[in-house]
Amino acid sequence: MALSPEDQLVACCDTNAELAEKFGLEFNCKSFSKSSELLSTVDCDIVIVAVVNKYIEGITELSIKMGKHVLAEKPLGRNVEEARNMYRTAIRHGKILKTGFNHRFHPGLWQAKGLFDRGMIGNLMFIRGRYGHGGRPGMEKEWRASKELCGGGELLDQGVHLIDLSRWFAGDIKSVFGKTRKKFWDIEVEDNAFIMLETLQKVDIQLQVSWTNWKNIFSFEIFGTDGYLKVEGLGGSYGPETLEYGKRRKEGGRPDIEYFEYPSEDVSWSKEWQEFKSAIAENREPIGSGLDGLRANEIIEAVYQSSGTGQIVNLG
Repeated sequence: MALSPEDQLVACCDTNAELAEKFGLEFNCKSFSKSSELLSTVDCDIVIVAVVNKYIEGITELSIKMGKHVLAEKPLGRNVEEARNMYRTAIRHGKILKTGFNHRFHPGLWQAKGLFDRGMIGNLMFIRGRYGHGGRPGMEKEWRASKELCGGGELLDQGVHLIDLSRWFAGDIKSVFGKTRKKFWDIEVEDNAFIMLETLQKVDIQLQVSWTNWKNIFSFEIFGTDGYLKVEGLGGSYGPETLEYGKRRKEGGRPDIEYFEYPSEDVSWSKEWQEFKSAIAENREPIGSGLDGLRANEIIEAVYQSSGTGQIVNLG
């Protein structure tokens, strides 16, 4: 994340004191091995919580209670209860809580949302999304493979991004049907999830996330009555980020298609940071709010419930 000239990184924290000290020396800030010591010692306006899922709630709530605005990396805790606690604490203390949904700020998705909001593909009909990678040797020993540390598997890891993007375009979800599976990795959480969602406006959404995709993939498609938008790639190992805008011809046949490419480095983190600061200055909810994090976790919990029962779960 690139800081603006007016920003100042004043402190960092890692339970590994050696790593914290190394980071502090590199970025010229104080280092701590306990978050409580940092919060009681350092004067700051914003805390970024980027830790293993199990510890997000505790650090976030303490930061808010000590008068800080918080950007908490996704997912917003391991489950609905933890997300709800953080959301309510922020409201109670009058602080702004943001969930780290940086994918909204990828240039292809940001431009797609702009075209969508201007009505360029007509009325929304359905969304289709895929996200995944092939894991790595020793993945079964990582914290992401631990139910206690993570709360879930691939559904919470990458699935939460697709769910958030779906809500961003299509609105609140009415019903959920899903299956979580352990297809390959010898772990206690899912390595694949298959999801069907329906919105209050009867928009259908089909999502798949996988740790057995072998080749990294990101694909998000939005289909309307007048055309479609397709974002693929996120840069790096996911391939070049591109946006395809197809305009349906009334006479049928191949649509008129425009292509956009975004070859630069990942700017989503910096844009998300700037948006969060603007939200604080304007005293408004940020794009990708604490409530968005809570809603995403509610949908994820419904997927787990649906997978267990084989039934559709209605969210109201």
